[in-house]
This record gives sequence, structure tokens and C-alpha cells, in this order.
Amino acid sequence: MTRTARHRFLAATAALSSWIVASPPPSRALPAEPPPIQDNSFLIEEAYNQDRGVVQHIQTFERARGGVWAHVFTQEWPVPDETHQLSFTVPVQRVRAESGWATGIGDVALNYRYQLAGNGEAKLAVAPRLTVLLPTGDARRALGTGGTGVQISLPVSTVLSRWLVAHWNAEVTYVRSARNEAGDRAPERGWGLGQSFVWLARPNVNGLVETVWSSAEAVSAPGRTTRSRTFLVSPGMRWAWNRPGGLQIVPGIAVPFGVGPSRGERAILLYLSFEHPFRKTAPG
Repeated sequence: MTRTARHRFLAATAALSSWIVASPPPSRALPAEPPPIQDNSFLIEEAYNQDRGVVQHIQTFERARGGVWAHVFTQEWPVPDETHQLSFTVPVQRVRAESGWATGIGDVALNYRYQLAGNGEAKLAVAPRLTVLLPTGDARRALGTGGTGVQISLPVSTVLSRWLVAHWNAEVTYVRSARNEAGDRAPERGWGLGQSFVWLARPNVNGLVETVWSSAEAVSAPGRTTRSRTFLVSPGMRWAWNRPGGLQIVPGIAVPFGVGPSRGERAILLYLSFEHPFRKTAPG
């Protein structure tokens, strides 16, 4: 090998060695982490709208002392992304009416929610909601209000620490011409406040404590109403199964109990949510 060829060989070897040192070794792509549990509280509304291309189906079943129960189904859709969300809520319930027990559909809710601030990745999220309450429940059997209503709600969510998230709700409800079982009519007004803490024990296991206070009117005579108040505390837990294709299944259980004006009330609440993509989205 000539001196010139030896120099060229040494230069090529040095260049190859530098490239090997500077280049990271090939590695397998790490699988994406499963999504954490979000927007799955039981009594409190979290301020996270649905992501683009993702729909959520939510069911709750609550049975109180005395045989009263309610099964509620909600479906949430992004339109077309998390800025705007449409949903509907259908309750089926068993109540004690003046004429005896009644079972049937209650008042259906049509909901629009706007992501005013933040999202599921932000420290603070705000998503006000406007709801129209349809008089689909039979007021003569105490299954509905007997009139069209409007509800305005303000959910706020904030991350307090790596392990703790808090949610606050405030809402007002107005039914212009509600009706009782006797057919008497009057306006009904109500408002409520709610708060919850969610302990992120693991990404797929959470503990939570929810507190709800409400004040509502009911028609008692033509043009007259009576007011009642409730105060509930509800400890519970939820967990997630993340399945192929982006399906997340979230069951949960809670035990609401009354304090103050609701002292002595007890119930058990079961929760089940299915969240999954309904179409493919472009990367990025």
C-alpha cells in the first residue's frame, strides 16, 4: 500500500469511526403510553371536551333507599374538535309519586359545551355549558317538570399537583311553566354548586370524593312553589381498561350519602363509560 493510499484509508477509517460514535444506536419505537382517565366523574362535570374524532358513551345507575332509582345515558360528540361539543342525556327512573310508584323516561337534555380555556393537557380548563331540557317525562306521574327548561353550567378543572386534580361546578336552571301531578303550573328555579377532588393513584386507577349542594323549587299550587335543598358527599373510585384501537373502558362505583338537610339519605352509584375513535385523524 502506497503512502497516499495509506493516508486515504486512515482518513476513511477515522471518518467512519466518528460517524459511529456520533450516531445513536438503532432502537425499537417505544409504545405510546395508555391515556389517563379524564372526564369520568360521577356527579361532577369535568371541563374537558371530547377530542377530535373521539366519542364517549356514559351510563350511571343510582339506587337510593326506599327503592328509588335512576339510569342515565349520555353521549358526547366533538363538533368537529374539542372547541365545541354536543351531547344528549336520557334518564330512565323509578320514583314515588302521589298516586304510587312510577317508572319511565324523564326529561331529556340537549347540551352544548364550549371549551373556553385549556383542555385535557392544561393546568386550568373552563368549559361553560348551555342545556335545553325537553318535557319528555310525564309530569302527571312525577317523571318530569311538564315544561321546557334551560340550564346554564360552569365547570372548571385545575391540576393541583402531580397526584391531585380538582373540579368545580356552578349551575342555574329555569323552567318557565312547570307542572305538578295535579296539573297546577308555576315557574321553577333551581341552582347548584359542586366540587370534587380526584386522587391520581395511578394513570388507570383513581380515587375521588365529590360534594354536591342544590336548591330546587317544585310546583305546589297554581302559581306557587316550595323549595327543597340537598347536600350530598360521594366517595368513590374508578379504573380504566385500555383496549386495542383506542377504546377506553372506565367502570366506577361510589356511595353517596346525605349530610345537613339530606341527613339519612344513602345510595349506591355504578358508572360505566366507553370512549373510542369514530374516525381516523391525520397525524400531527
